[in-house]
Amino acid sequence: MQQTVYNPQKGRLEAINIEFTDENTNWFDECEDSHGIFSITDLQAAILIKEADYIYPLYVYDLFRADIDHDHGKAKVLYR
Repeated sequence: MQQTVYNPQKGRLEAINIEFTDENTNWFDECEDSHGIFSITDLQAAILIKEADYIYPLYVYDLFRADIDHDHGKAKVLYR
């Protein structure tokens, strides 16, 4: 599926192809509010962090879910 994401390394929005699976994504149902982290997805040499609201997901190079211990709190710090 194609998704529009924010790429801070390039400072712009871009469209990328993503396949969300149980193997590459952590889903967090316990979002405190609309700014809570909804999911973290491993991509090729990058990570995608999605908040629970309708803001574009954040696409960060050279980082994987394992690098942040699959932790939604650490993902939230990166998102800010």
